Amino acid sequence: MTMGGAVIRASHLGKRYRLGDADRAVHFETLRESLVSWVSLRHNARVAADANTIWALKDVSFEVRSGEVVGIIGHNGAGKSTLLKILSRITEPTEGEAEIRGRVGSLLEVGTGFHPELTGRENVYLNGAILGMRRTEIALKFDEIVSFAEIEAFLDTAVKHYSTGMYMRLAFAVAAHLEPDTLIVDEILAVGDAAFQKKCLGKMGDVARHGRTVLFVSHNLGAVRSLCSRAVVLGGGMVQFDGRADEAIAYYLANSATAAGERDGQVRFGPAGLEFADLRLHGIRVLDDAGQARALFDATEPIRVEIEYEVMVTLRGIRTVLLISTQEGELAFQSTDHLARDAEQPPGRYTTVCTVPGALLNRRMYLVELSFEIPGVRMLAPRRPYVSFAVSGGGNHGSTFPEPWPGVVCPSLNWVTKRL
Repeated sequence: MTMGGAVIRASHLGKRYRLGDADRAVHFETLRESLVSWVSLRHNARVAADANTIWALKDVSFEVRSGEVVGIIGHNGAGKSTLLKILSRITEPTEGEAEIRGRVGSLLEVGTGFHPELTGRENVYLNGAILGMRRTEIALKFDEIVSFAEIEAFLDTAVKHYSTGMYMRLAFAVAAHLEPDTLIVDEILAVGDAAFQKKCLGKMGDVARHGRTVLFVSHNLGAVRSLCSRAVVLGGGMVQFDGRADEAIAYYLANSATAAGERDGQVRFGPAGLEFADLRLHGIRVLDDAGQARALFDATEPIRVEIEYEVMVTLRGIRTVLLISTQEGELAFQSTDHLARDAEQPPGRYTTVCTVPGALLNRRMYLVELSFEIPGVRMLAPRRPYVSFAVSGGGNHGSTFPEPWPGVVCPSLNWVTKRL
């Protein structure tokens, strides 16, 4: 397999695991029993193979070029960690090939490659040796590693006495500072606090800016969006999408919403509705201009959010509040139907529609959240998310640039330039 300009190449990778009784106790059979067993096994081989094995990866192919920062995203069990273990040479594929050039720094579990009986100082040199570094190279980076990990006081203590956070800081510091050609980082950053995560993301950005390659697995989609130029979506052990990070995230989240029971940008709560105090919510739909429910919109299209609810008793001053937020929890905007405080709504079913103008929202995934209240009096239905939609494609201000455009909203504002 030729690499061409790629530093990582996976070609039709597959990894199969055997389930069930592989580890059962050894039983010695007679010759007759062995012959009967052999005939039975031959007869049921194909059925048993399907029942007792699982493919963690199946026909996975992609390339990564030098200096690329690529995110790997997907649900739990999608095959992300298995892929990284193959690329890190920890496990072998059942089928296909994987090739990677240069030194690889892998951080797949807390304290990978650490010996619990050795001190922090000794483990830095041990990890460096595992990465193929000379002792003089490690010594040049040693002070920087210890400073980043913030473990100076415990440097000569056996790491078995470290907290999870200390383990994590030292493991990441070693992997990131010893300058591997490719840095592979799994979801382990989730064990750190917010300040440490920010520090790690900054360091990975520095690694990428120095022309080294990063593979980053995380459920923190905000981190993937800010750090990665490209992302690969895995599902069921197969590549479902490979492209720009923001488009990959939109694809992943749109499919996540469908898997959770939401279909085509709408959700219904059955004949009885979802009951709250004096109010029932019957459904929410995200519509295009033609009135069709959709979960994916071009950035230039207006988006209509239709809410169907039922008032059980006469209510005065009821207010419907619509909140559009990102999947990461960042509020894009909030709006309300502005009913007068003294306006009455008698019992009955109502439909209210809010239109979000086109060329406003940036390309990413959004949640539609709702609450119902009588301001200053009581909350009828608390705020919660109900349905999601994605903004993708071209047409907005940010899509004219090759790099991801930051921000939740991306409005097309009027600019006037005059020569003085």
